Amino acid sequence: MAKKKILLLSDDLRMSSGVGTMSKEFVLGTIHHYDWAQMGGAIKHPEEGKVFNMDENIRKETGVKDAKLTIYPISGYGNQELLRDVMRREKPDAILHYTDPRFWGWLYDMEHELRQEIPIFYYNIWDDWPAPKYNELFYESCDLIMNISKQTVAIVREVWKKNPPQDWQVTYLPHGVNENYFKPLKSDDSVVLEMKRQLTNDEIDFIVFYNNRNIRRKNPGDVILAFKTFCDMLPKEKADKCALLMHTQPRDENGTDLPVVANVIAGDYKVYFSDKKLSPERLNALYNMADVTINMASNEGFGLGTCESLMAGTPIIVNVTGGLQDQCGFKLNDKFLTHEDYDEIQSLHDDRKWKDNPDLTWGDWVKPIWPSNRSLAGSIPTPYIFDDRCRFDDAGQAMKEWYDMGPEKRAKCGMKGHEFVMGDESMMSAKSMSQNFIDQMDTGFSNWKPRKRFSIFKA
Repeated sequence: MAKKKILLLSDDLRMSSGVGTMSKEFVLGTIHHYDWAQMGGAIKHPEEGKVFNMDENIRKETGVKDAKLTIYPISGYGNQELLRDVMRREKPDAILHYTDPRFWGWLYDMEHELRQEIPIFYYNIWDDWPAPKYNELFYESCDLIMNISKQTVAIVREVWKKNPPQDWQVTYLPHGVNENYFKPLKSDDSVVLEMKRQLTNDEIDFIVFYNNRNIRRKNPGDVILAFKTFCDMLPKEKADKCALLMHTQPRDENGTDLPVVANVIAGDYKVYFSDKKLSPERLNALYNMADVTINMASNEGFGLGTCESLMAGTPIIVNVTGGLQDQCGFKLNDKFLTHEDYDEIQSLHDDRKWKDNPDLTWGDWVKPIWPSNRSLAGSIPTPYIFDDRCRFDDAGQAMKEWYDMGPEKRAKCGMKGHEFVMGDESMMSAKSMSQNFIDQMDTGFSNWKPRKRFSIFKA
């Protein structure tokens, strides 16, 4: 039986963005089951208008002899005529749309045209409450909505709580990290030692690692403040052997001038920057040379960097918001929370309800930080969303707790995190994600029925 072909609309899978990285994992993990074409977007794509047949490349990388992948690079998010042209060429069996639907409004304006012929599948990365009622029509236009977090499943259900449609499905599908790239290494691994000498250039005993963009919601400045708070708790001779390593753009127009912040706020302590694009092998070395990875983002769909850290066996500090909650291994009354549980609890980010709840526990691999301030943020494309800010001094205290634990116990906690993301409960390995993706997509195909043509006037 011929394989079905999926047309993917997302960031170009050859790019290093989170969406680009996971787009590649979707394709690599399912290329034995589906043929793929992609309209690969970027802010301003340098290869716009070209067409790339990637069959040979993908066959060498995966070993799948009949693998098929064609990439159509686009700037921004494309348009209707471009999609029609690609569909005439590729004749896909489904469209898979990945990232925020409001950036692809032109696609949903074509729903009446597309869903008569093929289904629209959507991978939803919405990250926080309140439920975006303004996305209701986008959700309705899809045949299958796969959701990045347990909280996101609950949000989609909340949007359609009063009037649930009958012709689409909503499922849970977290990101999956490639266990062949990210894995625990020995402390004397040559790449780890090389990267440590290259980036820290000092005898460092304890490294806090930040791997995130330099934009406001990621709160990189708060990470620097947290590191200073932590170092202030230590005798000078011990603080001098601690370092914050920030793998990010030091200066970004959407963020701040981090070297200046580090110099002014934490000038007495060691803050290093890594801004070069790294291979998975070398990025894995950074996770392995770190003692803990931190993510203080005020809203986060998933938090790919912290999950990669756990896959590498390095423990984490995370803000209790969005999809980061799934990486904490939260249990209520000794039972892992499911996406069905989130229909009732919605989110754990309310510290007054959850922080000191004795029935709530979490994995040994994480120090969760509860938001101390919640405000409503928004923009033109995103009218409103909660901004969950956590205190930098709480994060500093979490660093101190990991530091005091000592390297041997930290390593054991990190390995428990590795076991968690590799296990069936989390569904966060690339292998698990790919199989779940196939199961959910195939179910979507089997359940799909062409939507009737819309008519402005009733007969």
